[in-house]
Amino acid sequence: MLAVLSDRTYRRLFTAQVIALTGTGLATVALGLLAYDLAGADAGTVLGTALAIKMVAYVVVAPLAGPLAARIPRKALLVSLDLVRAGIASALPWVDQVWQVYLLIVLLQAASAAFTPTFQATVPDILTDERDYTRALSLSRLAYDLESLLSPLLAAAVLVVVGYDRLFVGTSIGFVASAVLVVSAVLPATRAPASGRGPAATTRGIRIYLATPRLRGLLAVHLAVAAAGSMVLVNTVGYVRDLLGRDETAVALALAANGLGSLAVALALPRILDRFPDRAVMTRASAMLAVALFVAAPTTALLGDGRWPALLVLWAAIGASSSLVLTPGGRLLRRSAHPADLPALFAADFSLSHACWLLCYPLAGWLASTTDMTTTLGVLGVIATAATACAARLWPTHDPEAVEHDHLDLDEYHDHLEGAVLVDGCRRHVHPYRIDELHARWPA
Repeated sequence: MLAVLSDRTYRRLFTAQVIALTGTGLATVALGLLAYDLAGADAGTVLGTALAIKMVAYVVVAPLAGPLAARIPRKALLVSLDLVRAGIASALPWVDQVWQVYLLIVLLQAASAAFTPTFQATVPDILTDERDYTRALSLSRLAYDLESLLSPLLAAAVLVVVGYDRLFVGTSIGFVASAVLVVSAVLPATRAPASGRGPAATTRGIRIYLATPRLRGLLAVHLAVAAAGSMVLVNTVGYVRDLLGRDETAVALALAANGLGSLAVALALPRILDRFPDRAVMTRASAMLAVALFVAAPTTALLGDGRWPALLVLWAAIGASSSLVLTPGGRLLRRSAHPADLPALFAADFSLSHACWLLCYPLAGWLASTTDMTTTLGVLGVIATAATACAARLWPTHDPEAVEHDHLDLDEYHDHLEGAVLVDGCRRHVHPYRIDELHARWPA
């Protein structure tokens, strides 16, 4: 896996990603402490609202990143967004009102919603070999998992000697360091957008995404991950503290078990994907998420200490299955569009996947507060099962990496085919999944 770091450009981008992730992890801890200072007993409400704001920003802003990345040199865009995030993070220690927190979170997450898909779309242009790109995806997953495990420990160590406001300074320094590393990297030139401006360009990535069967399947398994992940992220505290009667350390251990499951799979995934097709790996892992939720539901009624080890095992299984679903997604996006359309497609995936989380986050919290953990697990398990079934139906069993291309004379139909045609320079290269539709609507 580490062999891909021999590529100098990717090595610098990956290092920038790791530093920025560490800074973000520090900010997450500091934001919780800031909310407590400002709101006291209502800190949970403030954090919940900030999380909802984050998801809304991701869903709304990410589609705008596609046309933006197609018209601005990617290095200038990435560096500018890093510096914007650094400036916002440096302003957080000075706020003294809850509304100011919300405003800065909107700006910070809007910048992240533009940065992340642009960054993701840059990597396949650097690592053109499929095996190298797969290993880069696993390495990126590894970085996310390590950040979730190590950032709280780093924050705790820093808080021993300084106040939490200094964590925001660390976040700002991380974003600046990320910008410096991006500046030092030689990035491929921005490709001209395939077609369209204005609203058509903004929605182009989503239209391509929803027109592609394998990506409709990817969206379905995103929903399964969101259903299981929301249970872990939203309800672990209540499950461990209220149902099991354990302390804060147990909460951290349960979340760590989830992260370790994901981490273990990230290390093994390149070898798995060398042996098995993406569809088989991802749909089966999605089914495992549903199974884990259904198995967890009756364990809430166990007597004695059996629920605690069961929780750790099931949370690790959810982490492992989520990693199996999420990590190969970049490969599917790369195969499903021309290079010029990749920024828009990655932005669409970023937006649509976070829409799934925006649905499941409040649902998991509402169910846990109004019913019980058994019912919550069962309902989320039903959602994961339905999502897996949709993925299996929407994603064709025969899904080769390269599909035969038909070149048709479409000049007279060009005004009607905005978004349906993927252009390769001659404006005649038709998305293979849309050819039958084109014949039906505009017969030759």
